[in-house]
Amino acid sequence: MYEVELKVRADHERVRSRLDDSNADRVGTVVQEDTYYDAPDRDFAETDEALRVREERDDGVTTCLTYKGPLVEAESKTREEAETAVADSDGLADILSGLGYEPAATVRKERTRYHVRGYTVSLDTVEGLGEFVEVETETESDVETARNGARDVMDSLGVDPDEQIRTSYLGLLLAAE
Repeated sequence: MYEVELKVRADHERVRSRLDDSNADRVGTVVQEDTYYDAPDRDFAETDEALRVREERDDGVTTCLTYKGPLVEAESKTREEAETAVADSDGLADILSGLGYEPAATVRKERTRYHVRGYTVSLDTVEGLGEFVEVETETESDVETARNGARDVMDSLGVDPDEQIRTSYLGLLLAAE
C-alpha cells in the first residue's frame, strides 16, 4: 500500500473557511505523539525509512506501529507504508528495546481531520514548527492519479501544491535544532 501525501505550510483559518464552504466532512481533532526509533542495523536517515510508534488521544488512547519506506517519487511525499494497531504500548517499547531499537525523537501535534472527495485533509499544528495542511490518500498502485487528485484538493482549498514540503515533521524538527 502506498500513502500519497502533499504537505504545505498554510494558515488554518483560511483553509478551514474553504473546508466549511465546500461542505467537507469534519472527522474530529486528536493529539498525536509520534516517537521515532533508530535501528541497530542501519541508519534510517540514510535509507530514508522510518519506524514510528504513534499514540493518538481523543476520547481514549490508541497506539499504532508504523513502518515507512523510502520516498518513491519526486513529485510528492509518497512512500510504501505498513501499520498495525498495538494493544500494549509498554510491551511494544520493551520488544523494540530488546531488539536494539532506541527512541530517537518525538513529534507532537494537534491534528484536525476532514474528508474531501475521497482524501483526508489534516490541519496540523506541530509543536516547534507551526501550522501545516496535509492532503493524503492510499493507493495500491496508481500513485500518479492519487497525487493529481491531492493537488486538485489543495487547489480547491486555496493552497499552492507547488509549495509542498517533502520533508517529514521529524526531519523539519531535526533541521531546526
